[in-house]
Amino acid sequence: MLDPTAPSFSAPIPGEALTAELGSRPWQQPPQYNTVEEALDYYLPRLESDEVTNQLLDVLEMGIPVTTIANTMQLGSVMEGKHSVDIGMLLLPVLVELIMLIGDKAGIKYATGLEEGTEMRSTLIDLAVSKFTGEDEDAEEKEEVAEKEETVEEEPVMAGLMSRNK
Repeated sequence: MLDPTAPSFSAPIPGEALTAELGSRPWQQPPQYNTVEEALDYYLPRLESDEVTNQLLDVLEMGIPVTTIANTMQLGSVMEGKHSVDIGMLLLPVLVELIMLIGDKAGIKYATGLEEGTEMRSTLIDLAVSKFTGEDEDAEEKEEVAEKEETVEEEPVMAGLMSRNK
């Protein structure tokens, strides 16, 4: 009879579920659709089906941004091995427009995720504008901080492990 308190050596190795044979995952195989047109032909019938359209409208009514839905759709397809990440990124604007068209036809007010009030978008736009123009919009703020730092008197720094703070 086996002792229930004895350690079991037939248990899985910790982390074993986190590893897989190289090439055993769908995204590690060549994609099923290699061009944007082929991938779009995959998406169009799915978006036209009543079941997907109803689910999509429910999600739009909940206030989930269109960009988030489109990104989730393309990322899921990448993980299923339908197309590559590159094709998915090229499809994003098309998917966003298609989802917005479905929302418009149903008369649903939706969030695009591209609104000016969206914090993420404004941060990304500010970053892109500053990189594109070569100008730093926060230069004035940085100058003010630098001026304040210059006015602070520096105290001598005590060095050593056993030195005292005054």
